[in-house]
Amino acid sequence: MGHVSYSGDIEVWKGKSGLYLINEVPLEAYVEGVVKAETGKDWAMEALKAQAVVVRTYAVFQKLKNSDRKFHVTSTVLHQLYKGLNSDTVVSSAVRQTKGEILTYNGSPIEAFYHSTCGGRTEEPQEVFGKSYPYLKSVRASCKLSPYSIWARKIPLAEIEQAIGVKGIKDIKIKSYTATGRVKELAFISNPDNKIIKATELRKSLGWKRLPSTNFTLRIEKDSVFLEGKGYGHGVGLCQWSALEMAKQGKTYKEILSYFYPGTTIETYENN
Repeated sequence: MGHVSYSGDIEVWKGKSGLYLINEVPLEAYVEGVVKAETGKDWAMEALKAQAVVVRTYAVFQKLKNSDRKFHVTSTVLHQLYKGLNSDTVVSSAVRQTKGEILTYNGSPIEAFYHSTCGGRTEEPQEVFGKSYPYLKSVRASCKLSPYSIWARKIPLAEIEQAIGVKGIKDIKIKSYTATGRVKELAFISNPDNKIIKATELRKSLGWKRLPSTNFTLRIEKDSVFLEGKGYGHGVGLCQWSALEMAKQGKTYKEILSYFYPGTTIETYENN
């Protein structure tokens, strides 16, 4: 495992399940660390600036939402990936050029969901989070530059059985689709029980990278499932690889953000 450096103060809190190490860092330093962890090498400046605004917005939203907790944002796939100190001058410049900028809707910070690769169209938040947002609509977006624009997986049935707690799977059928054409529910046929599971739950059970998205087709051959799919992530909000493509085409970070978060306004967050 590589060496990771963290800046700021480290607080140690004793919790029910062990010790919590809480890294207290200034907001802008945190944004740099996340943008560096979330983007690729040699990314276009306008895409980096768009990512910086989204990361900062997400952090501010979580901070306000969790103001009574000892920590505000965790470094997991559920929140934002933070790997400590950033040493990339281009990322630093992108963060500095957007200093304090966040996305708001009706004067409040938005819940700025984002993901890696949408596979051609972003997802409706209702399908993933069970809630709709006025500023998160499904939009068409090209992300052909992404290594996950098209993917294939061969997963042993035994692995799926273990992940979802079903034995003796005979067949798997796609039961329903979301409005954007992603798999919504799957029927796992076995003796004596059949089980219907949401595709988002299957992703969580198998692992995010093991099943990159819910946009796939499948077939069973002998004791394995062959999946062919598009995209990586839940598909809601900004598509990072589409943002890169738009930046390369000359779009500004503000144009990118207004496309993925329609109706939002960029405002400066003063509590830096």
